[in-house]
Amino acid sequence: MPRKQRNKIQQKAPSQNREIPLPERILATMHHAGHPLYLREIMHLSHLRPGEKREARTVVADLVSKGKLFLLKGNRYGVSDLMKLIRGRLIAHHDGFGFVQPESGEGPDIFIPARALKGAVHGDRVVVRVEKTRRGRPEGSILRVLERGIRRVVGTFHQGKSVSTVIPEDDRLLFEILISNRHRARAKDGQVVLTEIDSFPSKGKNPEGRVLEVIGDPDDMKVQTRIVIYKHELPHVFLHEALAQAEALPQALLPEESQGRKDLRDLPLVTIDGENARDFDDAVFVKKTRTGFVLTVAIADVSHYVPEDSPIDLEARNRGTSVYFPSAVVPMLPETLSNHLCSLLPNEDRLAIAANISFDREANVRRTSFSKAIIRSHCRFTYKEVRKILVDRDKDLIAKNRQFIKDLNVMVELAEALSEKRRQRGSIDFDLPEPEVILGLTGNLEEIVRRERNIAHRIIEEFMITANEAVASFLTKKEIPGIYRIHEAPDPDKLAEFVKFVQDLGIDIQTPEQVSPKWCQTVLKKASGNPHEYVVNMVLLRTMKLAVYSSRNIGHFGLASPSYLHFTSPIRRYPDLIVHRILKANMKRVRKRPIYSDGQLEAMGQDCSARERVGMEAEREMFDRLKVRFMADKIGEEYDGIISGVTSFGFFVELRDIFISGVVRLVDMADDYYVLEQARQRLIGQRTHKVFQLGQLVRVKVKAVDIARRHINFEVILNQCNR
Repeated sequence: MPRKQRNKIQQKAPSQNREIPLPERILATMHHAGHPLYLREIMHLSHLRPGEKREARTVVADLVSKGKLFLLKGNRYGVSDLMKLIRGRLIAHHDGFGFVQPESGEGPDIFIPARALKGAVHGDRVVVRVEKTRRGRPEGSILRVLERGIRRVVGTFHQGKSVSTVIPEDDRLLFEILISNRHRARAKDGQVVLTEIDSFPSKGKNPEGRVLEVIGDPDDMKVQTRIVIYKHELPHVFLHEALAQAEALPQALLPEESQGRKDLRDLPLVTIDGENARDFDDAVFVKKTRTGFVLTVAIADVSHYVPEDSPIDLEARNRGTSVYFPSAVVPMLPETLSNHLCSLLPNEDRLAIAANISFDREANVRRTSFSKAIIRSHCRFTYKEVRKILVDRDKDLIAKNRQFIKDLNVMVELAEALSEKRRQRGSIDFDLPEPEVILGLTGNLEEIVRRERNIAHRIIEEFMITANEAVASFLTKKEIPGIYRIHEAPDPDKLAEFVKFVQDLGIDIQTPEQVSPKWCQTVLKKASGNPHEYVVNMVLLRTMKLAVYSSRNIGHFGLASPSYLHFTSPIRRYPDLIVHRILKANMKRVRKRPIYSDGQLEAMGQDCSARERVGMEAEREMFDRLKVRFMADKIGEEYDGIISGVTSFGFFVELRDIFISGVVRLVDMADDYYVLEQARQRLIGQRTHKVFQLGQLVRVKVKAVDIARRHINFEVILNQCNR
């Protein structure tokens, strides 16, 4: 650099405050320079102190690795922000292209064509340069991989003579992993394996790796479950320290553990759960009084056994939630706790946190109190048993449970009153069927049926919502920092699209000035009994935002609740465990005692929300794996279905009776050329004017099933459409 130019920069350079950390000083220097600099220029202009030169080299290298600086050709360094470079995570598509999600969370995802990936793979943290905007969407190319996002990969082993390959299960990983014979770990051709990638060669070459574990035969359902666990990186093996802590716990309650607790063992609390439930973390009882009702909800006191930052607590925090598969569970807590000490088994003394809520006859809350308690469940009911007693009037079950019949009827009375209160305030109840998987003795999928939702489900649902709201209201009134379950109102643009779609169906609704739960409830009521009822429910649900955990109490839109959190399932949800600790520390105190800061709670809320999403994706994928195997031998069979999604390449159909969805591809529809009308969510034939629209009933035939890619292709029986 010419001396005159260097002096000019020095004259205008910002004051070098030696108290400012060196990385910030270097970035400030480069921002002020306004153009890329050589390393020697950076070091000269940053006014380094004696002995800082070596540190400065390390700092610059670190800033490059973090993506804040970029090393250009000619060994100059540029500031990423000034060069309009963006750091983010690459999400690849199985067709070869990808998108980069900006780390800042601001701005849209950046489209990356296949030619511009330049060796980056799905999950990588990258630096991308935006090069143009096409149809309002930024498009760019990847300049550098900052951090590899994936090191361990699940895939199918294919044996070769000297070098074998592993084809990843995740079709977004657009490569094969090369495995030398000495690193195959005795894997056999066609088996599923877990591999570790040792090196990512240059662009266009496959990575090299080694087999860490042979998972087994892909036709084994247990193997399929393990594939999903590994693929989604679900923590599933408890550390030795956590297991040792759990095993060291007493097998029964100690006398001193009941001290300072309210004795509720004579209160006839009962549990109501599914037939296959193994952990019972809530028990309920309702007493009818002259002026109303008193509801007691007792929740297992998990926090008594899981001190903060203990080995079990660290494991639970890392998992965030239990993940449930049709034939297995990845629990948040070791079995000693989840299935024994913290499970409210019948006729066993257990520690609990009890919420006592008094109502008037119209189910308005009058008083609420909380206590540490010792309880005893007097009976374990299943949902089906309660339905048979209350609805079917099963004589044998009534005779067997005569002492609880009156209590169950009182529960129904309160639950119905609470349900009516929620309806009046606008709480949204979507009428969408949920599938239930029926497995055979070998773990294979035998049937998919509509999940029963009877009066027993409504009892527990209403009581748990009420208990969660009671705790949330308590913390809010006392201004005690907590972790809330929040649900924001729908995005206005998405809402406008929904209104237009429903209007096109012939349902008279208008876009509200300000959306409310009651407005959504009114829309669902107008659609009730209409041929389009199912699709209106489905599209409105898709319009909603996801509920998340947060330290900010902004209410729960879907429940029309001003204060809501999760308190009732500390065995399987970490946020509930946090809430228990906060509640126990404050239930008897006049002055608030914050256990966590707002910052800690917000960070934990974000982590728990992320873990919850991963768990849901894993559960959904396992269901998809079962579905394709169930349909594999049904090629040529016909079904009635409903169009559940419309795209430029075809439309998705959900079968009405067996809750399985697949796609009808336009390339398989040879009778016409179909054009997508995005705004009206429909495809229309240019010659025949046939219409395939979201919510339309169609008759389809199973055309093909690709088990490896988990795709089910249908073929429309055209002469039965548009009838």
